[in-house]
Amino acid sequence: FTMRFIRQLFIVMVLSFMGEVLKFLLPFPIPASIYGLILMLTCLQTGILKLEQVEDVSLFLIDIMPLMFIPASAGLIAVWPQLRSVLLPFAIITLVSTWIVMIVSSQVTQIVIRHDKKGGKK
Repeated sequence: FTMRFIRQLFIVMVLSFMGEVLKFLLPFPIPASIYGLILMLTCLQTGILKLEQVEDVSLFLIDIMPLMFIPASAGLIAVWPQLRSVLLPFAIITLVSTWIVMIVSSQVTQIVIRHDKKGGKK
């Protein structure tokens, strides 16, 4: 189990590193992590990578995801005096953008479900 986990983590790290390289090479304002995720999706969709090859480490990373927000939260506490003056506009923007994302996501999901039903897929 340990070697499989290390191998899976290595695959994820290589794809993340490739995302960093793409960020360095391409002039687009896209974070390296997004490039890495796109590479992972492409590898999974094309069959270059099987889900079983990264499933265990992916589940582990999802399980520990809340821990990844602790340093960012601590950083917000450090800059609280500067944030206090923009808190209300920031909260409004966050709420509105969250609702927009939820609405768009639900509509896209409905379109995909309808498309799958038309194609005879379950």
